Amino acid sequence: MGFPKITFRVTETRHCPMYRYGDIFTISGIAICMESDGDNSFINTTVVHSPAGRDHCKILSGDLTRIIIEYERADQIPDCLITCSGCTGSIRLEHQRGFQAEEEESSNGSNQIASIMHLLSNFSFFRNIDQNNLNSVIRFFNLERFEKNEIIIRKGDPGGNLFIIVTGTVEVLNDAGISITRLGRGEVFGEMSLICEENIGATVQAVEACDIIYIEHKKFRKILQQYPSLQLYFTQLLAKRLSDSNRIRSDDYASGMIGKLEEIPPEALFQTLNVNNKTGILTITQLPKGTARFSLRQGALIKASYAGHKGETAFYEILREKKGRFKFTPGLPPQDFDVPEIGYFMKLLMEGLQRIDEQAVPKVN
Repeated sequence: MGFPKITFRVTETRHCPMYRYGDIFTISGIAICMESDGDNSFINTTVVHSPAGRDHCKILSGDLTRIIIEYERADQIPDCLITCSGCTGSIRLEHQRGFQAEEEESSNGSNQIASIMHLLSNFSFFRNIDQNNLNSVIRFFNLERFEKNEIIIRKGDPGGNLFIIVTGTVEVLNDAGISITRLGRGEVFGEMSLICEENIGATVQAVEACDIIYIEHKKFRKILQQYPSLQLYFTQLLAKRLSDSNRIRSDDYASGMIGKLEEIPPEALFQTLNVNNKTGILTITQLPKGTARFSLRQGALIKASYAGHKGETAFYEILREKKGRFKFTPGLPPQDFDVPEIGYFMKLLMEGLQRIDEQAVPKVN
């Protein structure tokens, strides 16, 4: 019969030279208290297993061993938080009774993903993560197989996962079921609804049998905060998605434009005008804060006013709106020919979307 085991998970690091956020420690054993002439002594049979690929830290092992001595058996330790006594840095670890079941439940999936690690490390998403931390990030993902013609995500459903294609091909379908584009190995989908916290914007279907890994919303937020390089990756990906989407729309909106924000959201509307180097005035009415007015020259934003704001602040405000009617009128008055740009368009757009995203995430004290 083996010793009872429990797990501790790293939830915070402060300049620790050895361990990273998400690392798992397993400890097992018992501590038997012996009384002799009024003194207490312990027979300690504790074993501390460090995360795979990490060196053994005697300081942390001592901290974990003292917990066993306090409670005598590993499986009697209650839910708790502990802080390593530290060397040049320190870490904070958490134990919950549900951790062990969670680790056992996901072990098969983790083993499957580990077997394709050589493929994943070459994908652009994972190239943004230091190789020393790759294993810690991979364990947040699950692997699933989809058969030919199977719907992976459906337009209008709640968004919740980020998907990365390991093998096979998928296609993105419009409302009529016509393929808009195809995605292959290493490409990502589902990020728009995840980042913007909106329902899924398009249906994705497997063209052939596909192996796909996915990560849930809460876990995605954790690694996004942990690895700033991923934030830049998604900013660039979002820009590309908007550009590709708007090229499809550009033929329909090549001249004067009239429509509803419910049909084309503000970020896509402005991107369409920018990609097509449009010069003219965009007026948006039936908004909760009044009428918005924007002037563009060769696709660049030169004037903006909405809700009492001017310039880039007005532009950031309009990106939040979901309903309204717009009209684009080609041409500018002569006095606007030399008005300077408000700013580089894609930088303005990314900044506006990031602000919306940050306000949508509740702050944790």
